[in-house]
Amino acid sequence: MAVQAHATAKYIRTSAQKAGLVLDLIRGRDVNTALATLQFARKGVARDIAKVLRSAIANAQQTDGFGGDVDKLFVTACYANQGPSQKRIRPAPMGRAFRVVKRTAHLTVRVAERVERVKAVVPEGETKAGQPKRARGAAPKAAPKRPQGAKAGAKTSGGRAKKPAAKD
Repeated sequence: MAVQAHATAKYIRTSAQKAGLVLDLIRGRDVNTALATLQFARKGVARDIAKVLRSAIANAQQTDGFGGDVDKLFVTACYANQGPSQKRIRPAPMGRAFRVVKRTAHLTVRVAERVERVKAVVPEGETKAGQPKRARGAAPKAAPKRPQGAKAGAKTSGGRAKKPAAKD
C-alpha cells in the first residue's frame, strides 16, 4: 500500500476562500511542481501553504514503508476549513461603528506515494472481466422493450383541442 501523510496549520490569518484559490493550483500535482507553483504564486497565503506542504513531505518521510524517493510523492488532497473569526469595531461617521471580521483558516495538505501501475496481461480469447469474447458479427444483448402506448417524451395536449382549419 502507498504511503500517506498529512499536515495541518491552524489559525492562519486569511480567509478560507482566498486560501482555497491557491490550494486549487497544487491539487493533484507532484510535490516538486507544487512547491515551484507556490513559490511563484502572487498571493500571501502561498508561503503558509508551502510550509504546510513541506511539513507533509517530512511526515511522509518519517512513516514506515516509505520508499525514500520524494519525487514519487504527490498532493492527493488539500483544503482550507474556516477557523474562528475575530470581531472588531471600526469607527464610522456620525458616532456609528462598523464591524470588521478578521477571518482565520485551517489549512490541510495530504500527500501520498504514487504507485507504479503494472499492466495486466489478458489471456488470448478472454476479456478483462474473464468472460469469453463475443463472436465477430454477433448482435449484442437486446435492450428491454418499452410498453405499448405513447412514445417516450411525447407531450399530451393539456387544454382545449385545436379547431379545424376553416375551408374557403
